[in-house]
Amino acid sequence: MITETNDLVRCFGDGDPLYAEYHDQEWGREVHGDAALLERMVLEGFQSGLSWLTILRKREGFREAFAGFDPGAVAGFDEEDVERLMGDAGIVRNRRKIEAAITNARATLALQESGRSLDAVVWGHRPGEARPRPQAWEDVPAQTVESAALAKELKSLGFAFVGPTTMYALMQACGLVDDHIAGCVAVR
Repeated sequence: MITETNDLVRCFGDGDPLYAEYHDQEWGREVHGDAALLERMVLEGFQSGLSWLTILRKREGFREAFAGFDPGAVAGFDEEDVERLMGDAGIVRNRRKIEAAITNARATLALQESGRSLDAVVWGHRPGEARPRPQAWEDVPAQTVESAALAKELKSLGFAFVGPTTMYALMQACGLVDDHIAGCVAVR
């Protein structure tokens, strides 16, 4: 884990070791592979309206409940599984978000069956040019032209709960953009 020295700061995550570790070791680092991206997409969707720390604390519960985010396994979930998940205190119990996770697994499989991948779709929306490093968290956009285009394409492919703000959070978390603020301990 990174520790603060001199005048370095952490963009977010101070005060909670789990949150700090996520910031230092994971957020903004490249993520590839359909299962890994499906996990991040689902978790970003569940986070909508909640604190990311809430999701981080339940992450292992989500992984267990959603079969490690294996697209084939989750795509096979049915109404019984939805009811099982609605009773699972280890995750956020929101029917629309649970159903969206299953929908997104099915859309991931459909992509694979068409010879494409979720990885290629997501990474196809990586901005061509890096923006200047934000000086403060207030300088970080909530969404971009690229996140809006990613959301539009995913929706056209049958994905759900993938609005431009949620997709920008995915882009940040998975390393498509680097929004660590200037002076952050994680700036590489």
